[in-house]
Amino acid sequence: MTAGTTERAAALATLTHYYDAFNAGDHDGMLACLSADVAHDINQGGRETGKDKFRAFLKHMERTYAERLENIVLMASGDGTRGAAEFIVHGQYLADDEGLPPAKGQRYVLPAGGFFEFQDGLISRVTVYYNLADWIAQVSA
Repeated sequence: MTAGTTERAAALATLTHYYDAFNAGDHDGMLACLSADVAHDINQGGRETGKDKFRAFLKHMERTYAERLENIVLMASGDGTRGAAEFIVHGQYLADDEGLPPAKGQRYVLPAGGFFEFQDGLISRVTVYYNLADWIAQVSA
């Protein structure tokens, strides 16, 4: 394999591990894929930096939502510095999240995507996008 092929394969392997860990509820497995100073761009929100902030985000998500990702499609640039994922979120809203409708165990199905940067074999940026208005409509119905 050429260097670019190897780097692309490594990025795809990291993303596979990251999403497998997500679906297994394995926060440590997800965190192992991240650089110490990972930048996390939160959908409809700001940027948080560092594994400690990401760990706190995961704990919040675990308390508030139960989610499983299906139909995951992974992509990576030829040089392995960028990656993307497209997937369908199958979730349940478990506990009230600030500024959002009340939680009553509502279920939702939502297309979403993630964008990544890699540095030294680890994810250095995670950016996730989904249609918040669609999610709100589903949990408010």
